[in-house]
Amino acid sequence: MHTLPNKRYYSIGEVAEAFSVNTSLIRFWETQFPQLNPKKNARGARKFTPEDVALLTQIHHLVKEKGFTLEGAKSQLKLERKNAMTTAELIARLEGVKKELIAIRDQL
Repeated sequence: MHTLPNKRYYSIGEVAEAFSVNTSLIRFWETQFPQLNPKKNARGARKFTPEDVALLTQIHHLVKEKGFTLEGAKSQLKLERKNAMTTAELIARLEGVKKELIAIRDQL
């Protein structure tokens, strides 16, 4: 994958070029992976966020590099998402640990 400049939104052409694939493949993956849902402007042009690009990186890795079928890639992504903690959950858990550690320190 080619590196993309640090931007808020990327065009489908920029994304396709970064992955060395056709724009039609990106549009096809959009139909196959419901979690891939780029914003569209008034003209209908897709605008991909860095989060969309991260998801495309996972899809590209599974399908093109590891040889997964589309169904296999969908299953793998669901499994990874199910096992991953959201950022909010992780922050809440770390705040709880911090409070416990402060309480222990204060008792010493």
